[in-house]
Amino acid sequence: GVMLVSLFTSSLLSAAPAQAQIIHAGQACVVKEDNISERVYTIREGDTLVLQCLVTGHPRPQVRWTKTAGSASDKFQETSVLNETLRIEKIQRLQGGRYYCKAENGVGVPAIKSIRVDVQYLDEPVLTVHQTISDVRGSFYQEKTVFLRCTVNSNPPARFIWKRGVETLSHSQDNGVDIYEPLYTQGETKVLKLKNLRPQDYASYTCQVSVRNVCSIPDKSITFQLTNTTAPPTLKLSVNETLVVNPGDNITMQCSLTGGDPPPEVVWSHSPGPMPLHSLVQGGNLTIWRIHVEDSGYYNCTAINNVGNPAKKIVNLLVRSMKNATFQITPDVIKESETIQLGQDLKLSCHVDAVPQEKVVYSWYKNGKPARFSDRLLITRNDPELPPVTCSLEIIDLRFSDYGTYLCMATFQGAPIPDLSVEVNISSETVPPTISVPKGQSTITVREGSRAELQCEVRGKPKPPIIWSRVDKETPMPSGKMTMETYDGKLHLESVSREMSGTYKCQTARYNGFNIRPREALVQLNVQFPPMVEPAFQDVRQGMGHSVTLRCTMLKGSPMKVATSVWRFNGTLLAQPLAEQQDYSELKVDSVSRETSGTYECSISNDVGVSTCLFQVSAKAYSPEFYYDTPNPTLSQKQSKNYSYILQWTQKEPDAVDPILKYRLEVRQLSQRSTIQTFIPVKKMEKGLLLEHILPNLKVPQSYEVRLTPITSFGAGDMATRIIRYMEPDLPFPFPTDNTCRFEDEKICGFMQDKMDNFDWTRQNALTQNPKRTVNTGPPTDISGTPEGYYMFIEASRPRVTGDKARLISPLYNITAKYYCVSFYYHMYGKHIGSLNLLVRVRNKRAIDTQVWSLSGNRGNMWQQAHVPINPPGPFQLIFEGVRGTSYEGDIAIDDVTLKKGDCPRKPVGPNKAVALPGSGVPSLHSPCLCGPLTFFLYVLLR
Repeated sequence: GVMLVSLFTSSLLSAAPAQAQIIHAGQACVVKEDNISERVYTIREGDTLVLQCLVTGHPRPQVRWTKTAGSASDKFQETSVLNETLRIEKIQRLQGGRYYCKAENGVGVPAIKSIRVDVQYLDEPVLTVHQTISDVRGSFYQEKTVFLRCTVNSNPPARFIWKRGVETLSHSQDNGVDIYEPLYTQGETKVLKLKNLRPQDYASYTCQVSVRNVCSIPDKSITFQLTNTTAPPTLKLSVNETLVVNPGDNITMQCSLTGGDPPPEVVWSHSPGPMPLHSLVQGGNLTIWRIHVEDSGYYNCTAINNVGNPAKKIVNLLVRSMKNATFQITPDVIKESETIQLGQDLKLSCHVDAVPQEKVVYSWYKNGKPARFSDRLLITRNDPELPPVTCSLEIIDLRFSDYGTYLCMATFQGAPIPDLSVEVNISSETVPPTISVPKGQSTITVREGSRAELQCEVRGKPKPPIIWSRVDKETPMPSGKMTMETYDGKLHLESVSREMSGTYKCQTARYNGFNIRPREALVQLNVQFPPMVEPAFQDVRQGMGHSVTLRCTMLKGSPMKVATSVWRFNGTLLAQPLAEQQDYSELKVDSVSRETSGTYECSISNDVGVSTCLFQVSAKAYSPEFYYDTPNPTLSQKQSKNYSYILQWTQKEPDAVDPILKYRLEVRQLSQRSTIQTFIPVKKMEKGLLLEHILPNLKVPQSYEVRLTPITSFGAGDMATRIIRYMEPDLPFPFPTDNTCRFEDEKICGFMQDKMDNFDWTRQNALTQNPKRTVNTGPPTDISGTPEGYYMFIEASRPRVTGDKARLISPLYNITAKYYCVSFYYHMYGKHIGSLNLLVRVRNKRAIDTQVWSLSGNRGNMWQQAHVPINPPGPFQLIFEGVRGTSYEGDIAIDDVTLKKGDCPRKPVGPNKAVALPGSGVPSLHSPCLCGPLTFFLYVLLR
């Protein structure tokens, strides 16, 4: 009959929560057979990782990949793209770990699936040798024990093989050797112990490490020649361990080997920082030309030959220098005085930063002549009350005659370093400092990006430097340091940012002035910046005739107040709305119509800058959302070469605007320009309702672009578009060209294990089967008879119990023909064989499983073929169900599954052999039976 189709609105509410499944498509070398349950992906370091997250759900879910474990520093890109593929080129070991794919469409909870990525690698092994010598029975003779220690980084853990020459060593063959894993080494180290060394132990030893060829990683090895002269390295230095030199000198340090076999390698290094550019290492000699102060530090000479511990010598190189001469005036401490007063004590101190600090010699002069010591004039080197290596001149009971100019001079005696000196003037005018902020300067307001100058005035004699810092929390100054020093009391800030706003403190330094409690003052800096507003863009939908209020809010800004706001509609200035609020501006559109639809723009100013909110106001309907998850039947009529397609969709937020009256449907064959336009009337509409429309007379094998636009009394809404492709049976993992699945690779043609059954089918071949497997059941090889060929089977041994089911489910096939033939080989040999069932699951609004073939009991030690005709009315899946029999001799296997269009080979057996479908309520007929809602003609053809 002919089917007349217009819009068919089912009463089904079709929102479907997101579901996800992870498959891998990169350079995997899966070692573990649990790859069918797709949880572990094994890959070799340096290969390319490709993970795909196949998602279903309506509306179409968004996919995002994230990662946990591995290294936190490894910020791999987080995709939110719908191609659902995560790709990592040249994967590194730190990128192993668990990867999560999250699919979210706002319906139900998000679907989260994870897969563990195991990155395999094998580094080069390292071999070290240690010897111990112990005296036995007094000191008549010595016993020597040698430990050869082999260490390697690998995943999975490596297997170690020790060889002497070419022979493999083990405890059992030679009681003079001991092989063990030291404590606390997590399986990356093996030690070969040679007890009480014998002449034959002087030989060549090899440590071979293997990860058993996983991911085809080859074994690696390292060899060591043990002789009676094998010894750890020893070193001797040509210079003292502390070396003091003058800037500009050329120096050479010699580090000579005095022992070690095999010959060690000598290496120089410097800390902190790299070796100086103007240095040269030749063998054990290090030469540095025209040495700078920055070249100071520790120079390490190390010798390694992997025997015993490395030998190490360290030179602490000091380059003489002097800088930063400072002075301090300390009034009478005992009297807690802060000023200089006659009759009280007074201390002058002087300090330079020098290398080496303790070699500095200080001398004091008064009015140009050397200061003379007396019982009233004391000179103290290393004053305990002041920073280390400070020299003080103390005047007891200050008199008028002590006024004058004092000079402190610092020298390195006998070294070509210029002297440094600092002068202090002591008189009745020498007074402690005061600090203040000039009038009108206590708050400075500037715009972001401009210059700012903060100022503090300091009075006093001598005038000390000013130290600036920030009062707000532990924030550093713009330079990155916590403090900044200025001599004129002015702090210059270039190109200020909003983060620099806050309170700044200026205080007097305790050096180059009075050593008393600092005087301080505060300056406030306000940095003004333009407003930040929200929404930057908002799509506002409303039914015609309804009002809508638009609000533009200021989130940040300085000053944080709306000074002016200007509204425009489609670029034209609108009359001023109500007075501005403190931090937002509003506009009410009284009635949404075609005339009031368009772009509304609100510009907010805070007198420093302007920011804009954009609103798109309309009564346009939102777009439809295509339903991708039901693989719509593709009906093909052989004669006309046409097919039809059921288009399904839901309407996004139908209640946001006026009711949808109809849809405009435009269909265009991809290879052509012209479009066919039709209108689909709408009878009923609610959120989540699944709408359908059949597209007839599409040409095989062309693809089409479909555009769907909702139409309301306002006019056309947002369009949705998708491509419809003709598929010849739609296989996620294509069968080989002859449509036969031989289970030869681990993707098993897209078959999946059922998560709801008791146990899983196992993929194996004659090479991978368990040597301890039950005899008298199961096939010796697959149908091809080769040991490499794979098949799927159920293992009936423990812990399986009678009646346990394992189900293997095929991919979903779109129907492109009326009849199909399923052919497969089965092997049912053993005295406890249960049954093998073939079911067809038809996917329509919900899944319906129908059994179409069943066989039970022992069928002999051979592969036999079955042909089963089916005519499913919609997209379908095949299910192979193995049921465990009464005991362990009950292994059932299948191989070479074929799905072909058309009828099965016509070799029907006698009518009395037709199998009635169990549980269908049909009596055992002696003719083909009609079963349930689907009509399956069954011929069980046993060859």
